[in-house]
This record gives sequence, structure tokens and C-alpha cells, in this order.
Amino acid sequence: MTPAPDQRPRLLLVDDEPTNLQVLRHVLQSDYRLLFATDGERALQVAREQRPDLVLLDIMMPNLDGYAVCRALKADAATASIPVIFITALTDSQDETAGFDAGAVDYITKPVSPPVVRARVRTHLSLVRMDELRETRLQIVQRLGRAAEYKDNETGMHVIRMSHFAQLLALAAGHSQAWAEDLLNAAPMHDVGKIGIPDAVLRKPGPLNADEWDTMRRHPEIGAEIIGEHPSGVLQLAREIALAHHEKWDGSGYPRGLAGEAIPVSARIVAVADVFDALTTRRPYKEPWPVQDALDHIAAQAGKHFDPALVALFAPLVPQLLEIRARWAD
Repeated sequence: MTPAPDQRPRLLLVDDEPTNLQVLRHVLQSDYRLLFATDGERALQVAREQRPDLVLLDIMMPNLDGYAVCRALKADAATASIPVIFITALTDSQDETAGFDAGAVDYITKPVSPPVVRARVRTHLSLVRMDELRETRLQIVQRLGRAAEYKDNETGMHVIRMSHFAQLLALAAGHSQAWAEDLLNAAPMHDVGKIGIPDAVLRKPGPLNADEWDTMRRHPEIGAEIIGEHPSGVLQLAREIALAHHEKWDGSGYPRGLAGEAIPVSARIVAVADVFDALTTRRPYKEPWPVQDALDHIAAQAGKHFDPALVALFAPLVPQLLEIRARWAD
């Protein structure tokens, strides 16, 4: 039987003193796969070739010191995400500050305490794992958004553009950077419920009849069901947007006929962003509107379809909106 591959995290230990490497090897070898380097140039080569999960790095080394190695790792896209912990005899606070300025995530002084080294390594590997899980979750959210887009025959970059428009508008409305980033990542899911709408309705070339409109209007609730209930975070925001992005300020929207501030602000922001991109983009059934015509339409719908406070904030964003359109053109 073929033995199972070793799935333990891989650490790169860098020190010009072999004795120090032996100490770290003794502390860490039972829980991790270990790589070794005794100079800065070799450390950079190993990091690029082997992609360790974490680097334990001495500072005082000949030719290329630890600060230079760390800066080089952070400047290379292939290694920039690898966390670096300095392990050094330098104990001055200025040295520690220089280490963090170079891009390290932690700083341990020699002589090392084995429990401290193990705890710090474990902590930073856990943070890496959390970042990876968050990134994976965001990718799933975005890909589901694209799945709905393909089914609806939308333009390929629509969800990306409208999500960036929404983020800009959220910041202009005074929301935090963190919340605006969550909105950016949740907005692509706004139409995921269209996955559950029959193609005969979704892609009908002519006007929909009353029964077909009833079917089409179910997509917000289907989207909310697909995303599910979540107590907080991006998925909670995505569900909120999916369910409410067709509500209108005057209460004439669907599926629940919410009005005014009863509509979640996330959905109110996405509604403006979504309509602006839809109007200014070429579709199989229409030519793109000029930007000013789209802005005039949105302004005319303030207090009807859209939150008037958000509409007032949207027009001044035009230079940034145009940059986004150019960057994510179809």
C-alpha cells in the first residue's frame, strides 16, 4: 500500500549558525516538515521553489541579512503571502520595529523558548489557514454569481463592475472600509436566484406574460434560499442583497413590497449600481446608454425606485465609475 503523503505544514528555517538550526529542528520536527538554509540567497531560492507555509528567519547573516531577505520575499508575488517570523539575538525595540517594517508578522528573541516558538508558529499558521478559508469562500460566492450571470446571458464583467460601483457608493455614504469590502464581495450573488428560473422564461426573446412575470419575480427568494441563513459576514450580506435588490424606495418593488429605510441599505446601494451598469452596457436587446442619460434616469427615479440620499452621492463618483468601466470592460 502506498503511504499517505505527509500533509504537515512546511517551515523554512534560516540561520547562518548550524547550531541554531539544530535547536529549532529539535523543537519543531515532530509537528512540521522542515527546510533549511544557512544564508539569505539560499533562503530566497528555497522559498521560491518549495513555497513553505512559514519562514523562521535570523537577522544577522553575512551578505544578505534577514531584513533584506524578508523585504525580497514580500516584494515577490510568489512568496509575498508567506508569513515571516524573525528569530534573533537583537533585543532592541528599534530592531524589532525594523523587523515589522520589513514585513514580518512576529519577532522572537534568542535564546528561544521552545513553548513560545511552537505557540507562535501554531498561531500564525492558523491565521494563514483562516485567510485561505476566507479567500476560498469569497471565490465560491463570486463563482456562484458568475453562474447566475451565464444562465441569464449577461455580459461577463457585469457583476464585477457593479460590485465595484457598489463599494464606491458605500464608501461615499460613510460606511467603513471593512463593510464596503464585504459589500464588494457579496454583491456578485445578487441574481443567483436566476439559477432556479426556467430558461423558457429567463431567455424569452419577447415580453413576459403575467404568469411568466410571477415566475421571474421569484428569483430573489430563490437566491435567498440558495445562500441560506448566516448570522453575520459576507454570506449574510449576500442573502440580504439577493432578497431585497428589487425592492423600491416607494414600496412598489418585490418580493415583499418594502419601502424606504425598511429596505436594507446594502440592497439599496446595489440597486443603484446594478441599474447604472445595466443601462450603460450593450446587451443583445439594446445599445448602451450614454453615461449622462443613465445618470439622468437614476436622478429621475430618486424617491421612486432609488434611495434619494444615495442618488445624490452617486453622480459625483463618475470619474471613478468610468475608471472601473474601462478596467473591467467586456
